[in-house]
Amino acid sequence: MASISSPLFILNGPNLNLLGFKSVAGEGVDTLDDVEAACRDHAADYGFEVVFRQTNLEGELIGWIQEAQSVAEGVIINAAGYAGTSVAISESLRFLDIPVIEVSLDNPAKRGYAAPVSLITPIAAGTVTGFGPNSYVLAISAIAQLMGRE
Repeated sequence: MASISSPLFILNGPNLNLLGFKSVAGEGVDTLDDVEAACRDHAADYGFEVVFRQTNLEGELIGWIQEAQSVAEGVIINAAGYAGTSVAISESLRFLDIPVIEVSLDNPAKRGYAAPVSLITPIAAGTVTGFGPNSYVLAISAIAQLMGRE
């Protein structure tokens, strides 16, 4: 195992605190606590400490993104409903000079309605979508590869 260094921020937007209360297509029944535990375990294999947070407030998410600039090695973000609506979150991510990976539990292209286009996708180094809670684990592997830790 690699030595622990600066943290990897894993940031979650609105309603993700409700994971596990109801099985939504593609999301399974894991709770956000289960996702966090899996992320911590997998991140440790690459020497990442994890800062794992969830909020329903846009401004709080932006504050965490700004904090990441000075203390984090990378950001994994599931902005949830804000992905397609928040210019402010998108702009805050543009200021980062660390890797950003976007995560979505489901595949937005398979939704039965016209989902808004993510404003984060063009900024992110990559996206991992459609693998339920495992999307986070795959994103950790991707960010580790980007950083030469794989």
